[in-house]
Amino acid sequence: MASETGRFLITFNGEIYNHLNLRREMANDSFAPNWRGHSDTETLLAAIERWGIETTLRRATGMFAFAVWDRAERTLTLARDRMGEKPLYYGRVGKSLVFGSELRALRAHPEFDCAIDRNAVALLLQYNAIPAPHSIFAGISKLPPATYLQIGDGASAIPQSYWSFRDLAEQATANPFHGSTDAAADRLETLLGDVLEGQMLSDVPLGAFLSGGVDSSAIAALMQSRSSRPVRTFSIGFSEAAFNEAEHAAAVAAHLGTDHTELVVTQADALETAQDLPSLYDEPFADASQIPTAILSRLTRQYVTVALSGDGADELFGGYNRYVWAPKLWRSIGGIPRPLRHLIGHALLGISSPDFGRLIEPASVRLGLPVTLSRKLSKLGATVGSARTFDEVYIGIVSEWMDTDAVVIDGGAPKTMASSPEQWPKLREGASRLMAADTLTYLPDDILIKVDRAAMAASLETRAPYLDPRVVEFAWRLPLSEKISGGETKRVLRRLLYRHVPKSLIERPKQGFAVPLDDWLRSGLRDWAEDLLSPEKLRASNLFDVEQVRSVWRQHLTRRRQCGNRLWSILMVQAWVEQG
Repeated sequence: MASETGRFLITFNGEIYNHLNLRREMANDSFAPNWRGHSDTETLLAAIERWGIETTLRRATGMFAFAVWDRAERTLTLARDRMGEKPLYYGRVGKSLVFGSELRALRAHPEFDCAIDRNAVALLLQYNAIPAPHSIFAGISKLPPATYLQIGDGASAIPQSYWSFRDLAEQATANPFHGSTDAAADRLETLLGDVLEGQMLSDVPLGAFLSGGVDSSAIAALMQSRSSRPVRTFSIGFSEAAFNEAEHAAAVAAHLGTDHTELVVTQADALETAQDLPSLYDEPFADASQIPTAILSRLTRQYVTVALSGDGADELFGGYNRYVWAPKLWRSIGGIPRPLRHLIGHALLGISSPDFGRLIEPASVRLGLPVTLSRKLSKLGATVGSARTFDEVYIGIVSEWMDTDAVVIDGGAPKTMASSPEQWPKLREGASRLMAADTLTYLPDDILIKVDRAAMAASLETRAPYLDPRVVEFAWRLPLSEKISGGETKRVLRRLLYRHVPKSLIERPKQGFAVPLDDWLRSGLRDWAEDLLSPEKLRASNLFDVEQVRSVWRQHLTRRRQCGNRLWSILMVQAWVEQG
């Protein structure tokens, strides 16, 4: 689209939620635009013409990636939203600059011949995703969240920040919210209500993902309180009872009175979806919950065009189990000499065996602990056993393969934001540091990628109310005790939710979007995996040490270790390479 004067041309992916407010601001200006339509794209162009790129980026609230060509200055600007909801790739192909929301758009260039970046493959093995600014192809980069890049005469061609989460977190914690838990819940409910007023505006059918957990249930409850008819909600479950939370979602939906739809995922569904993942995710991506996310997106799109999600609440309000257990464990054994801690960590590795996991699984559920407790304790214990600092505990927790240089041929994982604690906000509490690191890395590089790619492949638009800048700032103003207290996570968000949904429907172990991957790889997905991990195909791709991979595969099949997550990253690369 061209701006009113014709100076600026834009290509735009996303949504500007406050674009009507921006129009009202410009209406009071002596240079008020002559509006031709009602789209947020036209609003964005008018704002850029009136205020310039950087000021517009600071004023705009939404999820977006866009490219703007300035005909007068002959400058191209690429920009991405604050939290990283929408992707943007760019690089050089021959003499051309290429950019787009998907790698397949860049690969369509007739001269595209970029080689696989082996260091990016190593990053995938470590983090299950390839973090920005890296991509699977050498010479192609991802624009980091909250940055813009200008290319042209006199432009630096280096990403520039227009907003800083690090600054926000440090400033917000230095100016904490003063008030009771109920007062904090009041404020949060008001903020989320304002956000939903904007995000529920849609010319097409709209609904919400509903897992039955705290985050999605709160969004569904607030949506239903603002709707005169039942809100459409969607969930999926698993035929494996220990991983199935569909009944909890159904109970919440029944209480709220939503129009609820659910689907139970079988191993046959998982296999069919796994074969689609290379094209769906465009570059290798290895968070196994991508399977149910893709299935849920397809289910939802059968009924609505836009879906709201609970993404971001865990990072903002202290929802992950590691925020509770990692600081406690480090305080307990962090002062013990490392040789002794190594012994403790080695002992904990034993509880990751499938037989031990199956033994304690029923007890875990009865005691209100995650069904994946044995694996979590094993990984956490081993990490604390080798870490020199608490920040290194985080790096270990989020890493699947630490020895990537021994697995990836001629490749090793370079330093990233996740492995650079000096770039995180300077925060005192250990749990707050973990939350901040996740917000900077795991959230944009894994969670948001997973949802965006799956939804876009189904032609579904997703919106994340918790990621509105007002909610993000308020969450970081909350004292840690209003997030995590006495082992309870997301304290303020729970207080808000229990005004709408009985506590008895919510209180249970946090599973996340866990999938029974270990068992799937030994049963329904085994033949598919065995083919991709065959010595012949491993040698053909020439990316991985064949003996190392085959050894891990044998350990998994013989039930010596639960290696599903480690193998999944290699499987995703192999499947992507095979697709070509």
